[in-house]
Amino acid sequence: MKSLRILATLATFFVLHLHYAQGQENSPQELSLDTSPIEGQFEFIYKKSGNYRADGRRYEVVRVISLDKLRKNVMDTLSLYHRKKEELNTTISGHETTISSLNKKLEETTADLAQVTEEKDSMSFLGIPVSKGTYNFIVWTIIMGLLFLLLLFIYRFRKSNFLTQEAKQNLSDLETEYENHRRRALEREQRISRQLQDEINKYKKSK
Repeated sequence: MKSLRILATLATFFVLHLHYAQGQENSPQELSLDTSPIEGQFEFIYKKSGNYRADGRRYEVVRVISLDKLRKNVMDTLSLYHRKKEELNTTISGHETTISSLNKKLEETTADLAQVTEEKDSMSFLGIPVSKGTYNFIVWTIIMGLLFLLLLFIYRFRKSNFLTQEAKQNLSDLETEYENHRRRALEREQRISRQLQDEINKYKKSK
């Protein structure tokens, strides 16, 4: 974040310098302590100053009022730069707060999305959370087991029904056979009774 603040400060100075350069190109006015930029004001002081030599050295003589004016302008410019810097720092701080808040919301959204995805991919079986694949496997296993039991029941029912029908048929055949046997026995008994009666009658006649 510190690098961002430095970059913003440099960008501010660059914009101000560009503004000054454009002003120099678009309005080539006379140098002045009131309207010229700082660099122009130094140029103005230099041109308006006098000079003299003493002890082999060159000295520049500057009016105190002009020097005070230049000092005030420099301080005002520095104060302006400081305010711009504070505004940029405040803006950057606000952006950092916004970014931090967005990152937090993004983390919360990601966590919620992961939870929703996990809940979507998992189901509850007898109160136990299991994955969707495991749940489907259990359900299909139960269905196949019930289908197998149903087929086994149908097979045993058909087999039992077949045995029942066969037993009924055997019983019917046995009853028919018994009825025929009883009828034949009755006929034989009647025939023997008639023969016995005939013999008795013959015996009586012979006396």
